[in-house]
Amino acid sequence: MKNGGDEMTNPPEHLAGHESLDLHEVINFKTLCLAKSKLMQGLVFDQDLKNLMQKDVTQSMQALLDLQAIYKKAPFETAVPAHRPTPILN
Repeated sequence: MKNGGDEMTNPPEHLAGHESLDLHEVINFKTLCLAKSKLMQGLVFDQDLKNLMQKDVTQSMQALLDLQAIYKKAPFETAVPAHRPTPILN
């Protein structure tokens, strides 16, 4: 993460580009896993397994909330370069 300070005492204001992309992929994967766990609960008849799957759903929802809070630090704008190529179409 970038900001030039000590990350333990001075947390960064923004994520670096690669960190934002990695976090986006983790959120997508976690969301897919959550959906699968919720859907599979309807196919399971063993109560212990069903309880375990419900615990996974609950923990995954909390993890997604935590990840989304971090994701708000992701930069979505990029500076426009001073020298852009000449357009080939009008």
